[in-house]
Amino acid sequence: MDEVQRTVLFTLVTERGIRPYSEFSNEYARAAVQLQEEGRDVAPTPGPRHYERWLRVGGVKTTPYASSGRVLERMFQRPAAELFCPASAIEELGLERSPRASSPPALNESDLLMTARDAASHSSEAASLYLDEMTLDQLHDDLVQLARNYGRIAPAEAYQTGTTLLNQVQVLLDRTRSPQQHTKLYYAAAQASALLSALSFDLGALVPALTFARSSAQYGKTIENGSVQAYAHGLMALVAFWDSRPREAVRLARRGQEFGGLGDTARRRLYAIEARAHGHLRDAEQAERSIRDALDQTSGSSDELHDEIGGEFAFDDARTAMSNATTCLLLRDGLRAEEYAESALDTLSTLPTEEQPIVVAGPAAVDLARARLLRDEIEGAQEALTRVFQVPPHWRSSGLMERLAAARIELTRPGISTSPAALSLAEQIETYSALSPTRRLGATNPLAIEA
Repeated sequence: MDEVQRTVLFTLVTERGIRPYSEFSNEYARAAVQLQEEGRDVAPTPGPRHYERWLRVGGVKTTPYASSGRVLERMFQRPAAELFCPASAIEELGLERSPRASSPPALNESDLLMTARDAASHSSEAASLYLDEMTLDQLHDDLVQLARNYGRIAPAEAYQTGTTLLNQVQVLLDRTRSPQQHTKLYYAAAQASALLSALSFDLGALVPALTFARSSAQYGKTIENGSVQAYAHGLMALVAFWDSRPREAVRLARRGQEFGGLGDTARRRLYAIEARAHGHLRDAEQAERSIRDALDQTSGSSDELHDEIGGEFAFDDARTAMSNATTCLLLRDGLRAEEYAESALDTLSTLPTEEQPIVVAGPAAVDLARARLLRDEIEGAQEALTRVFQVPPHWRSSGLMERLAAARIELTRPGISTSPAALSLAEQIETYSALSPTRRLGATNPLAIEA
């Protein structure tokens, strides 16, 4: 660290021989006790990481709080603000340099021993701020489990787990100085934030969903991880068209494609999201092109987030078909919507019932019902919704409920609205919707799945 980077405080603690954190903290504590005996408020001794920031120009954005500055002023008999100026400003501030600092030092064994002790003390502090790798391994495993179980555990439970993991990451970041461990932890923070964004979205809370997605993208940017940034941009695009901003959704989905290191799954997901946005714009040509682009992602390339971890980060054939069904419904293409919805449900039927994610199976079933309603097949719609009406209240996501609301609107069309079957199905939908989590959260956003 050259003199331009050092603060005046760095120079003073070095000249006084209290540069090691242990020595500085002892001096700080003594000064703090004196001030407390005089009835003054003081701050606790700063931690090792915060102390190191005090020694670098720009390490702290503002002068420490008065309770900390008061102790520093007692220790060095200078205004606290001066202590955080560049060391090169010492002469301008009228600070006297020690003889050792004002002329080239004549090295002796004592000086060498002092420097060696400083190095030993600093390296010891650095070594103590290193996490056991098993801690990081456990964190990784917990995040993978949450991602893979996402569609099979209740949203409230998943949200609690995700919040706990994100808080754990934030605590661990302050307990290590290892750049490699910081990279792993920021990646974990990006994953946890992304999952919390998806959960907020499923609960119909768009503002926190967008905030978590942006946080995930920022964590990914910090470590230059393209796949997590792409996933976060997909989330932001989803929020955009649910918030009646489909053009912004197109822009965000396309921006997601620009990140490096993406596999087929990541690109398929972004194209499917872009197709939905074009559907909201009633741009059939662009929507069809995006659907084809999504289905054409078969190069065999992969990335860790979307493919190795997978789960909620994945975008398999069933999810692609479900999304395409919704796009076709936006374009009022009931025939293709029915084909895609049936394809999604057929794919899921190959899995054991307990492994079929409700976040995919539920919306696909509702889309199948809506496609049949476009052909006035009320009994067929009722059949498709049978499994949906069995989903417990705490599993009812906003995507599921908005699709049901759109189905309810379909039942108001002239020609079918007064039939006993339509009236009965409409009543079932209204009763079912009354207990949804999004209703309890007070979601008032406009329909994202337009009739």
